[in-house]
Amino acid sequence: MPDKFDTPSAQFLERKLSTILSADVAEFSRLMGEDEEQTLRVFRGHKKVFESVVAMHNGRIFNTAGDAILAEFPSAVEAVRCATDIQAALRTRNDQLPPNRQVRFRIGINLGDILIQGQDLMGDGVNVAARLQTAAEPGGVCISGTVHDQIRNKLSMSFHSMGEMNFKNIAQPVRTFSITEAEGSGPLPSREPAAIVAGGKTKWIAAGAALAVVLVGGGIWAYTARQRDGNGSVAAPAAQPQEAAPVAAIPSFGNTEAKPPADGKPEEAAEPAAAKKPKPADEPVRAASAGQEKSAAMAAPVPPTVHAGLRDGIYSGQICFAETKKDPARCFHGEGIAAGSKLNGRWPMGKDTGVFMNLTGHIGPAGEVEIEMHSKAADGTVLNNIFLTGTIQDGLMTAKGAFQMGRKVTLDWHKN
Repeated sequence: MPDKFDTPSAQFLERKLSTILSADVAEFSRLMGEDEEQTLRVFRGHKKVFESVVAMHNGRIFNTAGDAILAEFPSAVEAVRCATDIQAALRTRNDQLPPNRQVRFRIGINLGDILIQGQDLMGDGVNVAARLQTAAEPGGVCISGTVHDQIRNKLSMSFHSMGEMNFKNIAQPVRTFSITEAEGSGPLPSREPAAIVAGGKTKWIAAGAALAVVLVGGGIWAYTARQRDGNGSVAAPAAQPQEAAPVAAIPSFGNTEAKPPADGKPEEAAEPAAAKKPKPADEPVRAASAGQEKSAAMAAPVPPTVHAGLRDGIYSGQICFAETKKDPARCFHGEGIAAGSKLNGRWPMGKDTGVFMNLTGHIGPAGEVEIEMHSKAADGTVLNNIFLTGTIQDGLMTAKGAFQMGRKVTLDWHKN
């Protein structure tokens, strides 16, 4: 007699390897408590953008609950591209809101083995992605080591290793990386390593090491000052307050960027008046301050292109094919998302045909656009290629081009 639990569904649990993207909204409870209606309006708009970008990168959303979204991708590369495009697109929408009212997603991505139950997915592959999302900063993206191994030589991105992290209900530590910058999408927020290590041991080690460096640096300066004075006496007390300058130039552990002074201005000691002849005792201070200025200048972010963010958003409208001897003129509806210097889109070509049009493009600093489109059959066969050039200005995108065989194409889209 068969066991009562020996059902067909239990015998044939399907498994597969897949890339899972998990996202939720940071501080969603606070936002809802302050203004439920406005938060829901913004969230729904963000979710629409989220869903569009997932579809453009060949993903599917398989579960939503409240402010949480789970999506599956057949490719780790497409999942990560999707995540950075989502954050770039939503950053533009959030910039129109006060900082305390911005609805910002945290995203985690994992490549792992999953169980399939109907349209839903479960297992450690999904759970790890959900835990990685908690390690991301609002507006940021964290990925597992398995994802990093797949994409590190395929995408133009910068990563920050967060080490092996222990997550709740996950048996083994997870190699974790945050994405700090993506080409075309700009910088992404990332945590300092010391802020995420359980127990705070790392930050105490870093603090002790920094203190040791300060003490050693002070001893070296005092010795140098005695040698320069010639009679063994210590330099005048008036110069001592300036000794804080070398300490400020020491970068914090886990972050290779030097921090500029709190007021954003270099210290006056770094640029003495030309008429003043520097004293020997001033030289160590002046050298350290100059090094600080150089480090701060190198760490300063490059300002974005003026008005570039104003072009970001969802665009849609008509794509028209010119008449030929064998085919009349035809127009189709298309849609794409502009985010930074990137343009992406994907939509079906007719009902139940299995053919999709895929669009990728580049947006230049002055609003010039270069677009490549190709239609692809359900089996992955590329059917046609189209190349267009045009402009994107004041919420209007226009472009002209042709198929490889010469048939002319025009695009006329408006920002939604």
